Amino acid sequence: MCADTPQTPDYKDTLNLPKTGFPMRAGLPKREPAWLERWAQIGVYDKLREKAAAAKGSDAERKPFTLHDGPPYANGHLHIGHALNKTIKDMIVRSHQMMGFDARYVPGWDCHGLPIEWKIEEQYRKKGKNKDAVPVVEFRQECRAFADSWVEIQREEFKRLGITGNWDDPYLTMNYHAEAVIADEFMKFLMNGTLYQGSKPVMWSPVEKTALAEAEVEYHDKESFTIWVKFKVAEAGGFVAADGEDADYAGADSAIVAQDLEGAHVVIWTTTPWTIPSNKAVVYGADIAYGLYEVTGTPDECWAAAGDRFLLADNLAADVFKRARLSEDQYTRLRGVSAEELSSLSLKHPLAGAEGSNGEWDGIRDFRAASFVTDTEGTGFVHCAPSHGMEEFELYRDLNMLEQVITYNVMDDGSFRADLPFFGGTYILNRKGGEGDANKTVIDKLVEAGGLLARGKIKHSYPHSWRSKAPIIYRNTPQWFASVDRKLDDGMGEMGDSIRERALRSIDELVKWYPQTGRNRLFSMIESRPDWVLSRQRAWGVPLTCFTRKGALPTDADFLLRNEDVNKRIVAEFEEHGADVWYEDGFKARVLGNSVDPDDYDQVFDVLDVWFDSGSTHAFVLRDREDGTEDGIADVYMEGTDQHRGWFHSSLLQACGTKGRAPYRNVVTHGFTLDEKGMKMSKSLGNTIVPEEVVKQYGADILRLWVAQTDYTADQRIGPEILKGTADSYRRLRNTIRFMLGSLGDFREEQRVAPEDMPELERWVLHRLAELDQKVRSGYQSFDFQGVFSSVFNFATVDLSAFYFDIRKDALYCDGDTLNARAARTVLDILFHRLTTWLAPILVFTMEEVWLEKYPGEGSSVHLQDIPETPADWLNPPLADKWSKIRQARRVVTAALEVQRTDKVIGASLEAAPVVHVRDKEALAALKSVNFADICITSDIMLTNDPAPAEAFRMPEVDGVSVVFEKADGDKCQRCWKILPDVGRHSHAGVCGRCDGALS
Repeated sequence: MCADTPQTPDYKDTLNLPKTGFPMRAGLPKREPAWLERWAQIGVYDKLREKAAAAKGSDAERKPFTLHDGPPYANGHLHIGHALNKTIKDMIVRSHQMMGFDARYVPGWDCHGLPIEWKIEEQYRKKGKNKDAVPVVEFRQECRAFADSWVEIQREEFKRLGITGNWDDPYLTMNYHAEAVIADEFMKFLMNGTLYQGSKPVMWSPVEKTALAEAEVEYHDKESFTIWVKFKVAEAGGFVAADGEDADYAGADSAIVAQDLEGAHVVIWTTTPWTIPSNKAVVYGADIAYGLYEVTGTPDECWAAAGDRFLLADNLAADVFKRARLSEDQYTRLRGVSAEELSSLSLKHPLAGAEGSNGEWDGIRDFRAASFVTDTEGTGFVHCAPSHGMEEFELYRDLNMLEQVITYNVMDDGSFRADLPFFGGTYILNRKGGEGDANKTVIDKLVEAGGLLARGKIKHSYPHSWRSKAPIIYRNTPQWFASVDRKLDDGMGEMGDSIRERALRSIDELVKWYPQTGRNRLFSMIESRPDWVLSRQRAWGVPLTCFTRKGALPTDADFLLRNEDVNKRIVAEFEEHGADVWYEDGFKARVLGNSVDPDDYDQVFDVLDVWFDSGSTHAFVLRDREDGTEDGIADVYMEGTDQHRGWFHSSLLQACGTKGRAPYRNVVTHGFTLDEKGMKMSKSLGNTIVPEEVVKQYGADILRLWVAQTDYTADQRIGPEILKGTADSYRRLRNTIRFMLGSLGDFREEQRVAPEDMPELERWVLHRLAELDQKVRSGYQSFDFQGVFSSVFNFATVDLSAFYFDIRKDALYCDGDTLNARAARTVLDILFHRLTTWLAPILVFTMEEVWLEKYPGEGSSVHLQDIPETPADWLNPPLADKWSKIRQARRVVTAALEVQRTDKVIGASLEAAPVVHVRDKEALAALKSVNFADICITSDIMLTNDPAPAEAFRMPEVDGVSVVFEKADGDKCQRCWKILPDVGRHSHAGVCGRCDGALS
């Protein structure tokens, strides 16, 4: 190059390139704790409450909105289900706050109950310490300390996820006031006649020695013994065949009929051999076809002999004989047996007359029809131990025969009573929940007595305690129940007279369900549920604060002490001392006082079902706290789908008994969290995802974004690959926001352009914002975070990054003080305020970072802002329709240029000046009304209605638009890189006219 050759100046420094301190790499794991500290220093949650209080009575008054927290259990570190649950709740609270509500959130914990008690017992066992030797108050205090330690741990883990709320003053079910209110709510059941003591089969944990509620039971596969047992016909007679009966015996003499049934055996099948000692009856189906079968020959090792006769359902006989190791040629069907004929029979227990039985099983067994018998499994006959089966119990209850059939053979630890012949002292389960010795002992005795036809094992779904994971049994035991059908005379009958009626009407008339399937599930449960078992035979909980008259029966009118003065004294004692005071010496005399003679009453020491505790929280949280609600009803309850039988269920029953209606207006339900393959998470499988580990690797915002991207109403999946995809979405969104921040770096208020003065492109963006504002608000109102985020994300990455920003980069970087540049920055500022507030409930840390980049003041926080109101006149459907056509045409142009770029004909779109053939004249006019070259990011463009040549580029999905590639004519502007004919003809070397003006 010669020394005197003129050089083109470097114009890079004259461009208005983005300037921002907002980093491309988020570094969330290290930076998020600082924002948490900042929010604590500012007191964001308290400032929002102060803001709402200051606005009361003014035009800016904020309507209260309360999500009532279903309390997690204070026992162990958080799992991924906790993170999902609390994040959804947080999004609900934050979004409603930013939509103009006073959204309060009081976190809470469930602190009583067996899981904590079990942990203390485990500690005792390791030390060789006997729980029963420890004073109950001392034991309860250890449980309290254990729960308190986990509350502190979980509180910090929840806060690390960015969950907002009144963390300094949460509610705990073990707080003294909470215990007093729980007792008071229980005594409302006492006073309104809902409470009664009854004896019926309940789900019982022998390992934990307590009754369980349905919500405390989960189902797992279990291998059980299965046996086919013979009950001998004791007598038969009085049956006369009617006309038209089975031809095998129609017209037969009744004596002959009786003769061939006497000595026969009715065969039953059961998977619970331990219930045979408690058998009191056998039942059959009135509509089932039965037959009398005779064994004609037997193989070795068979418990049947030639000549044995058995009564079996015809559909099941072949299977029964196969189980007994008999082939088809070793038995025959003698004849049919009708239900009328069966009704004339009575049976003997298989252990009747056994040596050493002391007559325990000698009584005749009842034999009758029952509606629950089927011929789809077993033998067509069902053995009844009404003390251990609800259907049998209800059958004999309705017959007024419970006194004849109820037994008390099984003790609270799952052992048989010591004086039960043959089986006394044996255990159904061992102390760890494994198989005890009772089943084998019963089977061996049946074999010895000749009462067994066959035996085997079966793997089936079986109820287990969700705490100890041990199998449970049904056991008849005196318990305290809340009736769901008794008429309540409490003056709150607007929704019905009974708890069940009120609950069902509340479900349909007072509550909205998200998703609607939640309504169906809870309705069916309430519709068919039995009375609520309130009592537990444990120590750590709120006691059943009631007294029974000595010598009275549960059916006596004065069995329960109902005295308002006594109740008030109990509540006052609990308020001051907590529920532990119930166990102190002298308490009974103190609270009964002069109301009644303490010696006339016994104090009940069972504790309440913990579901009653959490079901009562509406009273001591919503009703009693200053940050509760005026009517004690929550706007939202939100939990997992398992809570249809748990917290949603118990809260509904409890409130219908004490408030007369449901304690919630909206119920939101989420599904379970599975691994990437759709498998349930398990430590043994090594597929668990721990929230703490995700936060350490990615940051809490990535975990929150995963929640927002899932359809939480169904089961969701999470794993390393899914989290990588979530992090990628986050990066794309972050890059969009980074460009926006960089382009706003030098924006000044005096540069703002009114919407009516903006170019069409900017007004189209405002239209999209108005559309999206409606979607965002509607989505947040209906708790659809997936819908909100996908709409905002698509807008940010497609409408903004790939379209609007792509087009306006040129004006933002290269223009001087032009309308295009000023309008673009005005729109960017509008976008900033909406994107940050729209996304703040989801990406709580990132949107704070974005906000502080623009508003870095000491007390500044995006979480103190509301979503800005969007003017209705920004909506412009005709303009949107026009720009839809423009964008469709642009797609064809950019696709055509991409072909040239791939073929290395051009390196960038600014090297092109294509000819665009548009068939539709209205579409052509739309393209000509805007700077279509700028929109396509080409240096020039020609628009024509002429027919397109055959070689023109076309896209099948965009009809009527074709593109012929042409290179741009002229030189490359050294500042904006457009190729134009006028480059080099202006005062500044090597630039186009537009850039020359900007430089001037």
